[in-house]
Amino acid sequence: MELKNTLGVVIGALAAVSSFGVLAQGQNAFEVDVFGKRAFTESNRDATDGNLFGGSVGYYLTDDVSLNLSHGVYKSIRSNDTLPGSTHGREKIDGHLSTLEAVYHFGTPEAKSFRPYVSAGFGHQNLDNTYGRGNDETTFAIVGAGAKYYFSEMFFAKAGVDVLHSLDTENTEWQAGVGVGVNFGGSSKPNAPVTAAYQPEPTAETVQTQEATEVVRVELDVKFDFDKANVKPESYADIKALADFMSQYPSTTTVVEGHTDSRGGEAYNQNLSERRAIAVREVLVNQYGVDAARVSAAGYGESRPVAENATHSGRAINRRVEAEVETQVKP
Repeated sequence: MELKNTLGVVIGALAAVSSFGVLAQGQNAFEVDVFGKRAFTESNRDATDGNLFGGSVGYYLTDDVSLNLSHGVYKSIRSNDTLPGSTHGREKIDGHLSTLEAVYHFGTPEAKSFRPYVSAGFGHQNLDNTYGRGNDETTFAIVGAGAKYYFSEMFFAKAGVDVLHSLDTENTEWQAGVGVGVNFGGSSKPNAPVTAAYQPEPTAETVQTQEATEVVRVELDVKFDFDKANVKPESYADIKALADFMSQYPSTTTVVEGHTDSRGGEAYNQNLSERRAIAVREVLVNQYGVDAARVSAAGYGESRPVAENATHSGRAINRRVEAEVETQVKP
């Protein structure tokens, strides 16, 4: 594959997804990038150092692990050898490298943040016209490390280093490079729990009424991590408190209301808020035995913020599920 064709396909994909308004992180997301690398060959090879240009496509198996397929074309590589009696030394070498790697990402992708990664996999290299050997092919085991910087929730730049060990010749080479890319898609499923911050205690209050009864109330406020719809383990005690209250007052019902911060598209956030509400409802019903007919779920997307979405702490407060139950009892 020629360099212009390789880059054309990847750049075309970047342009096509740039119009996506949907949040682009998490399990089942796709990632497309273009890169340029400096390739440092083993000294006993028939080739000089050179440049590698290409692109890759990745698919996120989980929130943190992606499987990436890449193809690059070598440029500026020349032969080191001159055969006896020949005047053609240092001829231009054509070649390419294709790789398949698993990549583990650390941290959470957010705008204006870094996300380190490590990678491991295999690659196949083909160099044509090496003067001493003709066609030169080898299979590499590859490990690498680097970091991505997210300019926004979709667009990023990356830099990294790869070490390539030939399984055929035992040579070890390395490459250093940079690239730019974009994420798109994303899962409609809840993801694995991630530890997060503050969880308020359920609150209860009592109000004296003119009819000599008391209004007793319990409120629930469960927080969620970025782009997640799973209920974190530390929230179960608060949900149980609500379930216990409803068990004590079997005539009560409640509506579990889901909310998101403002990042991502409106339609995506509406769906995410509904999944958060359903997740809390399922804990009430399946884990703590509240009658399903007494609990309904509703999502409000990003439409009802209770804190400023321009700050990290404000967005964390807005990623929530709320519920309230009250009833009147005689004192």
